[in-house]
Order: sequence, then structure tokens, then C-alpha cells
Amino acid sequence: MLKVLVPKERAPGETRVAATPETIKRLAKEGLSFAVEAGAGESASIGDERFQDAGARIVTDLAAEWAAADIILKVAPPVRNEKLAKDEATAGKAGAVLISFMAPHRNVPAVRALVAGRMSTLAMELVPRITRAQKMDALSSQANIAGYKAVLLGASRLPKYFPMLMTAAGTVPPAKVVIMGAGVAGLQAIATAKRLGAVVWVSDVRPVVKEQVESLGGKFIDLPMEESGEGKGGYAKEMSKDFLARQQTIIKEHVTSADVVITTALIPGRPAPRLVTADMVRGMRPGSVIVDLAAEQGGNCELTEPGKEATKERVLIIGHTNLPATMPADASTLYARNVQELVLHVAKGGKLTIDLDDEVTKGTLLTHDGRILHGPTADLVAKAAAA
Repeated sequence: MLKVLVPKERAPGETRVAATPETIKRLAKEGLSFAVEAGAGESASIGDERFQDAGARIVTDLAAEWAAADIILKVAPPVRNEKLAKDEATAGKAGAVLISFMAPHRNVPAVRALVAGRMSTLAMELVPRITRAQKMDALSSQANIAGYKAVLLGASRLPKYFPMLMTAAGTVPPAKVVIMGAGVAGLQAIATAKRLGAVVWVSDVRPVVKEQVESLGGKFIDLPMEESGEGKGGYAKEMSKDFLARQQTIIKEHVTSADVVITTALIPGRPAPRLVTADMVRGMRPGSVIVDLAAEQGGNCELTEPGKEATKERVLIIGHTNLPATMPADASTLYARNVQELVLHVAKGGKLTIDLDDEVTKGTLLTHDGRILHGPTADLVAKAAAA
């Protein structure tokens, strides 16, 4: 019987948990046994007794359980763990499987440790964006939450109404919201802002999303399209400096007249593109709000301080790096379902099978059998070693 461990997250600000009673019951039917660290679900409003009712053991001797586990389910990348007296990346046994977000471009030492320990790592951000892997797509499920919460943050911190109001004291015009990037987070942000009554303008380097934007009630900002911004797997790709300069000229007039700007543009494995310059911020009305969903990768706004809220040029810039963790109950439910589908994919019938000929498995594998299988990460580790 495969042993699965669900530890409590130690990364600062991480409130999610990688399994729920629902997913434990489902996976137990496949012959998997679960050990859940005491308190692992408390921040997500899931008490130990609910995990026990689902058939899991509640454990406190984390080091022994970690060393014995066949599969370890996490949310955040490995960190130093006081219960293990070592880094989580070094605590598993050879041949065990770690399933987690990994952010490998920021966690090279952890990747090296997993390779040295001959652990297999299925990185949730590497799940291929193909039809049969949709149920495993944690990036999308968590981005959906981030887009929703970004609008609520902007609305709550803006010193005016979102909707148009007609009152005895006069008419209050609706807020103007500019959303940069119409991926999963951006589309959810459009829908949420429209529900709150704002006028929504949207920019994206991929012309194909215009129809989706307009179907949600947003107004698409047309950009010069001599080059396509469509990247692999539905992501945007990095654009040329000339394109970005022309884009900023067009965007500037919308940003400077906006009440709330929400930026969502990310390039996998790269620093976030700079879309909102300091000059644009200076042109915005006092009291306006920027919510930068790319803060974790440096930010789309030039003045964003990752992990902080700061007022610059009389504009509030919100740079939270983990908005899904501010809604841990639903974020955990959705993430755990994504993880469940991936576990079912590699542990059918209670037997662990890492099939390198399978498109989903191979695409998601970061490390396996003492090797780095993800090309960009392998190149990064090689460059770091050479340096």
C-alpha cells in the first residue's frame, strides 16, 4: 500500500493544504494510505478530526513519516522545516514522489537536493495545458481565485464606489478598471469587476482573447499586432522592446484615467514584463489603486514592492505575492482536486508508475531518477554550477 504524507505548510503566509477529506476518501479507494501532520488544515478551516473521519492518521513525528512516505503532497516549494531539522527537499527517500508547486527558477538549491536524493518531483506549474490534463491544472484554479480577490482588494481600497449610482445628491459615475492580461486571472477579474458595476477595459498581446473579453462585458484595447503574443500552452510570450514601447504609449492613456489597474501578465520562468511605468503611475489620479498579480515574479508595475502595500505618487500599489492563500478554504479545495487527479494519473490501482512516454507525466516531471527532466531548469542549474 502506497504511503502518502500531507505535511503542514511552513512557507511564510502559506495557509493552504494539499489534500482535503474529500480527496483523501477518493484516493483511499485506490489503495493509498494517508498520514496528515497535526494542524495541517487548520488555516484552511479543516480540523484534524475531519481528516481522521476521512480515514487519515494524524501524525506528529514528521521526520519518520517523511522518510517513509512514497508520495508527499505539498502546496509551496520545499523550505527549511524545524520538525525535520533540515530542508524538506533533502528529507525524502530515494524513489519517493513529491507533488507541489516548485518555482524551480527561484529554488535551484532545492532542485539540486531532489536530484541528489533521487526523488521524483511532479511540479504543479509544469502540468501541460492540454485537454486531458485540465483537471490537474492548478495554475488555472489558483489564478481564478487571484483574479477574483484582486478586484475585491481594489474595490475595498478605492475611496469611491465601483458602480454608477443615481442619488438625490446627484449621480456618481462608475469606476474605470483597467485589466492587463486576459488569461484565467484576468478573465475572472473582468467578470468580478463587471458584477460590481465598474466599466472595464482590457489589454492583451494575444488578439484571440478579444472575443472572450467582450463576451464578459469588457472593452478590448486594440494594440499594434505586427507580432503575435501567443506563446505555448495558451500563455503569452515575451515581446520585443519595440512592441512593448508602442504598447505602453497606447496603454498609458487608459492607465492614467483608471481608478483601479489590475496587472496579471506572467511569462513562465521569466521575470514579469514591465507594463506600468513610474511615469504612468505619476499620471494617475490620487487615490487610485494598482493590484499587481505578477508581484511574485518582480511585478508588472515598475514601482511594485513584492509582498507589500505601498503608496507611491499618491497611488496605492498592492504587491501581494500569494492571493490564493488569502482564501484558503476554496483555494485548498480546488488545489487538492488538482493534486488528486495527478495522483490518480501516476498511482493507478495503488501502484506508483512514472511513465516517461506519457505526455502529462513527462511534461510535469521536474526531477526523476537523479536527473532534471525540465529543460529550462536543467539549463539554469548548469549555468549556476558554471558560475
